Amino acid sequence: MQTVTDIARDIVAREGGYVNDPDDPGGATKYGVTIHTMRRLGLDLTGDGRVSEADIRRLTRDKAEEIFVDHYYRRPRIAELPEALQPSVFDMYVNAGSNAVKILQRLLNEMGHDLSVDGALGAMTIAAATRAAEAAPDLIADAYGIARRNYYYALADARPASRKYARRRDGGKGGWIARAEEFISPRFHLSEAEHRARTATWA
Repeated sequence: MQTVTDIARDIVAREGGYVNDPDDPGGATKYGVTIHTMRRLGLDLTGDGRVSEADIRRLTRDKAEEIFVDHYYRRPRIAELPEALQPSVFDMYVNAGSNAVKILQRLLNEMGHDLSVDGALGAMTIAAATRAAEAAPDLIADAYGIARRNYYYALADARPASRKYARRRDGGKGGWIARAEEFISPRFHLSEAEHRARTATWA
């Protein structure tokens, strides 16, 4: 089984190096760490008294992994979720912050639990996730991954500038969808035809 460090290393590899896409609300990013995160954590790597793109460029893989483990896994309490859920929720938390938890809370509510959808992993959400995992140990990770994939599609529906992350120029699955499906069993992956049908109304 993967350790949290293994998962963090995979996230860093998946996120890639420095980018500053004007369509990405996260702004300048390297290894998945945004400039907003760097500023929130006060990570002045250049020592010039401010956090800027220069600090993002100086970020190392090891430091990015450390940030993810400390601030996106342990502090949000993802470590207390059932093991089957941890990789996908952790990866999604890096990608979308507390929305990763809201997706889980909505899913658990659909499964009969009564949770506030507040994006915080408290005792009630952790307990509900544990019960859901015990009831469907072979399906809970797939259920979350599918809910995550649906979130990406809905986000792209509502925000045309984000559609390039869900659908490639050639019409195939974009990075968001491919990323979600890395945590979904192959039998639940959408076919290319299903993906194209789902995105057919996009300009």
